[in-house]
Amino acid sequence: MTGMEAQDADLKKELDATLRARRELGEEYEPALLDSFLEKVDQRIDAAVERRLRRQLAEQQMQVARGARSPRGTDSWGERFGFAIVSLVLAIPLSAIGGGIGHLPGLIAAWIGIVGVNVVQAVRLNPGLFRRPDREH
Repeated sequence: MTGMEAQDADLKKELDATLRARRELGEEYEPALLDSFLEKVDQRIDAAVERRLRRQLAEQQMQVARGARSPRGTDSWGERFGFAIVSLVLAIPLSAIGGGIGHLPGLIAAWIGIVGVNVVQAVRLNPGLFRRPDREH
């Protein structure tokens, strides 16, 4: 049983106990029993949110410590690969249109655009890509 399943099972037990107590004690205790149960639910929610926030903060701190561009950078391998595939797929019709309408100059213009978009993406993902390394004398 995972942690979440155990918490769900505990919460179900709490609800069952609250309903049994309501049957045994009567309607006059219903508001107090409901308040008690809802307080337990609130505590569980607060604890879960706090755990998630701590985990996200720790992940952000690790990324910043590693020199990441931003705490939630999107420069994953999947994004780069996807962008490359889309770029190549779109290159085919753009080449056909550019070459068909503008002949060689149109084809060159289409490929300048394709290469330009890829250069912009590469620089966005790697800000220091075209900088010269500082040389110490």
